[in-house]
Amino acid sequence: METIKRYSPLIFDSQPVRTEWRDGWEVVLAYKDEGKGPYLADLSHIAKWDIQDAHLSKIQPTGIAIPQTPGACIFNNGALINRLNLTQASVWHVFGLNAEIPEGFAYTDTTDAFAMLALLGADNFSIMEKVTALNLQPREIQSPFLIQGPVLHVPCQVVILGKDVLILAFSRGYAHSMSEALLEVGSEWNLKPAGELVFKNSVGSYA
Repeated sequence: METIKRYSPLIFDSQPVRTEWRDGWEVVLAYKDEGKGPYLADLSHIAKWDIQDAHLSKIQPTGIAIPQTPGACIFNNGALINRLNLTQASVWHVFGLNAEIPEGFAYTDTTDAFAMLALLGADNFSIMEKVTALNLQPREIQSPFLIQGPVLHVPCQVVILGKDVLILAFSRGYAHSMSEALLEVGSEWNLKPAGELVFKNSVGSYA
């Protein structure tokens, strides 16, 4: 059976030097001249699930219980599980595992509906201050945690995995303008596109 070719909703103006085909996606592992950071990585290809149920406490995607408090996150076995509200959660397979979505009405595959970008580096919060009024560094909350709200006037899910890793998910129709704006704003800190390998190296310390 022929695999359907799938496309990221954005294209960086950088030359890929290492790519890999995965589940129909051409995933860029590395770009030429990635620099020393900070970085912007495209994660639109990773598997994403939406879960909606009146009894989320009974559901354990990837064998892990969903956090009880809205805004709380759990990062385990390559999957990031985020509690959105009383009846909804999201699951992001950030290590690129070929995860098969469980059967049941609670699950919806949103992989192709959402674009995803990762900001990587020590200047993340300085860059984000230019594009959102969200408080991404609340003193009373320890990472990882989720904040929902506008970034560049676009509704987003923003997960702070740690001080060096921020992940943004939003409707794929905004992907190109979002990435261009972040790179332009981040040029003050020499923000550059990066491939998945830089992301995985950055996230490895939080796994």
